[in-house]
Amino acid sequence: MNFYTSDQHFGHANIIRFCHRPFADVAEMDEALIANWNARVTGGDTVYILGDLMFRAAEAPDHYLARLNGRKHLILGNHDLAWVKKVDLPKYFVSVERLTVINTGKCKATLCHYPMMCHEGEYLLYGHIHNHRNDAFWPLLRTMEKALNAGVEVNNYQPVTFDELIENNRLFRDADAT
Repeated sequence: MNFYTSDQHFGHANIIRFCHRPFADVAEMDEALIANWNARVTGGDTVYILGDLMFRAAEAPDHYLARLNGRKHLILGNHDLAWVKKVDLPKYFVSVERLTVINTGKCKATLCHYPMMCHEGEYLLYGHIHNHRNDAFWPLLRTMEKALNAGVEVNNYQPVTFDELIENNRLFRDADAT
């Protein structure tokens, strides 16, 4: 099975406050994210990580990567550029790219850390904006039903299937309308 996720920010204490995450501290957040990931993803599953897997972590990247199930594909985000230099990438990732186009099994989709107005494929899967609705581009982005936010805040802090991604994004957009 294929799963999609983004913006775990393992090790990043300030992300809890910044995105109103429901965790007391970074240790609780990291352990919950790992547990949620492994409760869904088996060793035979594929996970597309749309960037910002960790940031400012006191632990080495291997501490997290060795604990995450699945065949992992990393789409680089702005906070990945430092830690990827400290790890044997082929040991943990099938691929590491800035952008890729895949067949989800239902359609063709572009995967990129950043939201884009133009892309190849029927869908765009992105991260980067977390659960923020106050940025200048949100009014336009929320009208793009086939642009799906893979961020953990929008997807119950776990990797999700393509169908779950569609439903979670519908709920996130609809909550903005109320």
